[in-house]
Amino acid sequence: MTTALLDHATLAGIKELEASDDAEFAVRLLANTPTHEGRDPALLRQWARAATEFGSAMPQVEAFARVVESNDGLTKGLLARYTSRPAPTVEVFTDVLALAEELIDRLDWRHWYPAGSLRAAAIAHEAIHEQLHHGPAKKALKRSLGHVVLHAGHHRLYGHVAGADEIAAHAYAGTVCGLGRSPLLLTSALTVAVRTPHGSPLGRKK
Repeated sequence: MTTALLDHATLAGIKELEASDDAEFAVRLLANTPTHEGRDPALLRQWARAATEFGSAMPQVEAFARVVESNDGLTKGLLARYTSRPAPTVEVFTDVLALAEELIDRLDWRHWYPAGSLRAAAIAHEAIHEQLHHGPAKKALKRSLGHVVLHAGHHRLYGHVAGADEIAAHAYAGTVCGLGRSPLLLTSALTVAVRTPHGSPLGRKK
């Protein structure tokens, strides 16, 4: 598929996304995440803001995983994915990456997503997930979200907020790679432009 095949209605839909504030994409991500059905929109917005600020403030880490490339991302509905076994690996799907780069040029978004920055951001996004799933960063993210599930005296137990680590990873990648807009804008644009053979939108899975 090429973005030259996008019809007027699809391009108009993407342009509507462009007019949205980046914070809205993070809120939508949480709203569309299972377990958040019926949550107060104000609470989702609070969590989205906290996760974005946390990810943006994370110190840059060296990518320790090896990087491999595949060309069947459109079939899988993936731009990149991280696997920990048998060795930490970030798999970048070149067909989706090429389509995203073409879409950036078609929409005149190159000033937001400079050449080479999208691949770097995909790798940074996956690499930071390891930090967010284990160790101090995981606990710190929970505290920053403030989702208390148990309060006994001076002790508080902070619960997991599904989707918050994804928002933090996007914010981290956008910051360390110098993107002018959130990676979530581009992800949303790709979702409008591309659908997998099974009809599900292009996204990221672990």
